[in-house]
Amino acid sequence: MEISVLGAAKQVGRSAFLLKGDKTRVLLDFGVLLGREPAFPVHVKPKDVDGIVLTHAHLDHSGATPLFFLSNGVELHATDLTLELTRLLIEDFIKISGFYLPFEYLELMNMLRRATGVSLNGESQIGEFKVKFLEAGHIPGASIVRLDNGKQSVLYTGDFSADDTNLLRSALTDWDEPDVIITESTYATADHPAREDVEEEFVAYLKEVVEQGGVALVPAFSVGRAQEMACVLKNKGFPYPVAMDGMALKTNDLLMRHQEYLRDADLFRRSLGNLDIIRSWGERRRIVKQPSVIISPAGMLVGGASVFYTNEIARTSKNAICIVSFQVPGTPGRTLLEKGITLINGRPRKVKAEVRRFDFSGHSGRSTMLDIFKKIKGSPKVLTVHGEAESCIKFAQDLKELGMESNAPDAGDKLEV
Repeated sequence: MEISVLGAAKQVGRSAFLLKGDKTRVLLDFGVLLGREPAFPVHVKPKDVDGIVLTHAHLDHSGATPLFFLSNGVELHATDLTLELTRLLIEDFIKISGFYLPFEYLELMNMLRRATGVSLNGESQIGEFKVKFLEAGHIPGASIVRLDNGKQSVLYTGDFSADDTNLLRSALTDWDEPDVIITESTYATADHPAREDVEEEFVAYLKEVVEQGGVALVPAFSVGRAQEMACVLKNKGFPYPVAMDGMALKTNDLLMRHQEYLRDADLFRRSLGNLDIIRSWGERRRIVKQPSVIISPAGMLVGGASVFYTNEIARTSKNAICIVSFQVPGTPGRTLLEKGITLINGRPRKVKAEVRRFDFSGHSGRSTMLDIFKKIKGSPKVLTVHGEAESCIKFAQDLKELGMESNAPDAGDKLEV
């Protein structure tokens, strides 16, 4: 068996790995690196791939998959919810970045026609490989995937969280004895604070902002994070207006049809009933002048309605922008967080509103990850990916100290098993 690293090597973005068995070649994710111009993984020809497995819908894992469907395409396997959310995100990606993309809406539709939806914690078959989808706890529909051809097995974590949230159950981390593990390393050098403490601090701060007559913007990923924020505010009895805008509203509709993926479907339904739904520019201009909390994509301020809200809210010191999502280097959200600068009327300006970060992560932290790997049986080879260089390298070193053969690969590296 051979594994080729096509992306997510010492960076968060463009996750892609090619697994070659005796007769079958399976691509594990094929995402993009988001920025002014999207960047793609190492190229692989569609004729050299028999099937694609998507772990989840985020564009850094799914965004380049339509490239394989310029003609007839190949097999695509994912959970049924991941397929619906992937369509939602890539449609929006085409609208925003279509000029830079080597595919169009037609290829997306062709991809979805070739797709096989798998149930929660279900299985499928691609050639010689049995593929098992384990709940990942990262976003709705996300999976940790295990591929087994009867001789060897590979476990690919995608992105995962082993902690319960208001919205999702924790990841399934009984991984048996895989021969190879490809693991994310996003927060492999740091632990997260206790989620309950973060929620209390978040809600208390939002109350303070609104009670002082301010507007608090919560830029949030449309899939998962926006809904989690709404659930937190409902669960904590937040007494002031909460609005939601953008593509998160379409995600809400999908989750209502797939409530089996949610930890507490009743809380989710009640949180939606608590929202002021924003669907027009007139409503946006109204809500941005009213003391309230606005939850809106995009989570990294790359497009979406949150760009409009940031432009308005950043001008006033009593307002606040609450960063609740991971910010990839080079994105407007990362620039805002590190330098307090954003574009106002097209020009870089220092933000007057307070910018504060809250650690609502969809990824496991260092101690949790080490505890999971300590329980793994056998002697798997481990590739540490999907993290900034420091995280990937440090986690590989940590795993070596546990007696595992581990490596933080570069793009283009190959592993023989």
